[in-house]
Amino acid sequence: MTNGTGTDGFAALADPTRREIFERLAKRPLAVGELAEQLPVSRPAVSQHLKVLKEAGLVVDRQEGTRRVYRVDQRGVEAMRRYLDRFWDRALDAFKTAVEEEQDA
Repeated sequence: MTNGTGTDGFAALADPTRREIFERLAKRPLAVGELAEQLPVSRPAVSQHLKVLKEAGLVVDRQEGTRRVYRVDQRGVEAMRRYLDRFWDRALDAFKTAVEEEQDA
């Protein structure tokens, strides 16, 4: 399961097939079969990729009749964003300090 920091999401998205699946789900919810039709991997492989994305907190699923439909979990995306924002905030603080030091010199 996700560790809450967003770092699991980066590891999950390191795989190009998972990135492709995630990008397709970002456009609209899809069932496993619909994803498998669009990708050069088997349906079981798609299911395994979805399992990794789900464990990383990036997708959620719901049962619709006999189909399981997946969509992006915004909470997981937000955790990744918060993780990256920490570095952005540090970079901005460092830039501000450098500018202030230059002005004082």
